[in-house]
Amino acid sequence: MIARIFVYLLLMIVLPCLYVDLRYLRRKRFGRVWVRVLWWLPGFCMTVFTVVLAMHPDFAPADTTALNFYLFLLGLLVVPNFVFALCSVVGLALKKWLHMRRNYGNHVGLAMVAVHWYVLIYGSTIGFNEIVVKHIDYASADLPAAFDGYRIVQFSDAHVGTYSSDRDYLLDAAVDSINAQHADMIVFTGDLQNMRPVEVERHVRTLSSLHALDGVFSVLGNHDYADYLHADTATKAANCRRMVDLQRQMGWTLLRNEHRVVRRGGDSIIVAGMENDGISKRSPERGDVGKTLSGTSPRDFVLMLQHDPSCWRRKILPQCNAQLTLSGHTHGMQFELFGWSPIAFKYSEWGGLYREGARAIFVSTGLGGFLPFRFGVPGEVVVITLHRKKA
Repeated sequence: MIARIFVYLLLMIVLPCLYVDLRYLRRKRFGRVWVRVLWWLPGFCMTVFTVVLAMHPDFAPADTTALNFYLFLLGLLVVPNFVFALCSVVGLALKKWLHMRRNYGNHVGLAMVAVHWYVLIYGSTIGFNEIVVKHIDYASADLPAAFDGYRIVQFSDAHVGTYSSDRDYLLDAAVDSINAQHADMIVFTGDLQNMRPVEVERHVRTLSSLHALDGVFSVLGNHDYADYLHADTATKAANCRRMVDLQRQMGWTLLRNEHRVVRRGGDSIIVAGMENDGISKRSPERGDVGKTLSGTSPRDFVLMLQHDPSCWRRKILPQCNAQLTLSGHTHGMQFELFGWSPIAFKYSEWGGLYREGARAIFVSTGLGGFLPFRFGVPGEVVVITLHRKKA
């Protein structure tokens, strides 16, 4: 991950340090050598840290502790320097252009740094530790009468590799919250691991304790295929098989371009699960709608599980009649302000319930995350209640 943006990171580290040094620290009252050494020391350490992490062959190391510490320091030290320097340069240009006596960019920069530190510290502590239970209602005229009031609990993007030993209680709390809903069905919409199935092994007992009347259904997310490992095809395939085995060991029904029938008396609904179907190199198109729904009737009520919400408009809407799709993947970018997230630039459906006529998709912003940070987007457990809509 670091290697992919190595040059940009070095520029972010070095250029702000150089600007402040040339613009302010070389002045007579700040010009002492020890002041300048202290100023450059964090930047030097971050440069070395960046080089070391960039040399790692995988997207991220197996133990993400060092990576998470690096990213926290990046937010604590490097980003504030960059923000201040950028505001200062813009303010300097405006000062000369408008013939102002002061560089107000410095004041704006300091204010933005203070806000940034608040967001960073809150999101890395309180924000990431928060779990909310969200309730959603969905009505359809196609829902069989026996399923009126049927309760589904969805959770997504657990990324259990981020739950180090001092964060195990977060996953325990999430499982307790899910079980407390007494759902008819539990669904997991992908990304159980960060990169390796070994991350899941230490949590098998906890995840096996999930229970619902009709069981736990799941699909794979882009991280579950081990595509983020720098390894040969055989090794990646072995890791993916291990992930599949672990989910089945936990008693989950993993759906890979297939479906199951859930019955209530003489009525039934289809629970279908597609392979992850994304649009990037690490999230390729694996989903097959036709294979997933083979043998079903157009009159069936279909609950479709698909990790990547972009698949809804690309394949699900045009290729089948699935009434309700449940997805995850976006995390809401783990940052939201006044109901908006930057992830909206990439995904038209990124968090919440979206409708297209009588059909809908609910996109969960997830439970955890590859990075232990959330601001304005708490981890969520979603309770979806199905209702039969009167014709």
